[in-house]
Amino acid sequence: MRIFSILITIVYLVICATASAQNNLPKGFKKAAITLLNGSTQTVFIKDNIRSNASLTAINTATGKKENFDGSNLISVEIDNEKLLCIQGDFFKVISNGNLNFLQKYSDASGKISYNGAVAVSSNGTEGKIGDYFFYIASSKELKQITSKNFNLIIDETLSGCASAQTKAKLCKGNIADLKIAVELFNNCK
Repeated sequence: MRIFSILITIVYLVICATASAQNNLPKGFKKAAITLLNGSTQTVFIKDNIRSNASLTAINTATGKKENFDGSNLISVEIDNEKLLCIQGDFFKVISNGNLNFLQKYSDASGKISYNGAVAVSSNGTEGKIGDYFFYIASSKELKQITSKNFNLIIDETLSGCASAQTKAKLCKGNIADLKIAVELFNNCK
């Protein structure tokens, strides 16, 4: 009976150690959720290389498998309650989400080399530079860069049909970062 009790204790300790190891963050990694192109979501530990080379290294928390992803392999990433959308190989920080998304460019994938089998393919990425702001209409997959030069035109085109959102946007007087409230008004406009 004593041997049985010792065996049960050993099995219990091994199970606890395995479970604990799977929840410990490896050094340099953060816990995140990634959504793959097929729509499936995985909980992973990631090493964030997004800003430097538009990619991330992920360790699947369930399997322990390590994989590299770039923006063309993913739909989105959520790190520390911050959501990033992947569009044309680039990562964009979601500032406001809805029918109209207000985004800030988080990576630059232009010129990045990826491989389709043995064939090297260069990515064009998206226009603009890291830190630039965009409107993204998910239903039409339309990405519109917002600049000081096209500000009024983009506001008139994109926020048409919601007077309160257009008025709020005009009050921003070209301060693009302040468009978050106007976008939220637009997404709630009936």
